[in-house]
Amino acid sequence: MTDGPPISLLIVDDHPVVRDGLRGMFASEPGFTVLGEAADGVAAVALAESLDPDVILMDLRMPGGGGVAAIAELSGRGARARVLVLTTYDTDSDTLPAIEAGATGYLLKDAPRDELFAAVRAAAAGRTVLSPAVASRLVSAVRSPGNEPLSAREREVLALVAQGTSNREIARELFISEATVKTHLTHLYAKLGVNDRAAAVATAYERGILG
Repeated sequence: MTDGPPISLLIVDDHPVVRDGLRGMFASEPGFTVLGEAADGVAAVALAESLDPDVILMDLRMPGGGGVAAIAELSGRGARARVLVLTTYDTDSDTLPAIEAGATGYLLKDAPRDELFAAVRAAAAGRTVLSPAVASRLVSAVRSPGNEPLSAREREVLALVAQGTSNREIARELFISEATVKTHLTHLYAKLGVNDRAAAVATAYERGILG
């Protein structure tokens, strides 16, 4: 697991004790290096731009700038870093917006050390990592289509789909990755209760979402 360069990290949390604990934890484990720390989302975006970490460990609720807004900003800027949410909150109002904003993974702070290390390695490799509680919530949301409104970004993606725009072109237009476009499509398909682009557009026109 230590082959190749170490995975570089940016730790974002408003509690100094949490930041210190995480820094110490990763400093003691081969294969990781902590480049910096931030106490809020605004500082996180600025540091991510200057430090260019592989993975950002992002808390969600922070005075001075929350995690979801920071994730959306990083996605909008096309940041290379993968964002792994590490928080104490697993409610729908926290998890879904974070995933929709572009987070690669979502873990709770009670995760064991080895699980956290494995999650960071997976995130660095571009794989999605979800705690069991969060995964079950997302599955429930997918199985209950039609009850949840589309996010602003999902509406943007859907509008471009309606114009016949490809995933690659949507990614370029919105300054996000193709993987993020696919994630948005998966979410809006689930919310609309459809399985493909054509059905999504037709349903959106029927419901007045487009038009």
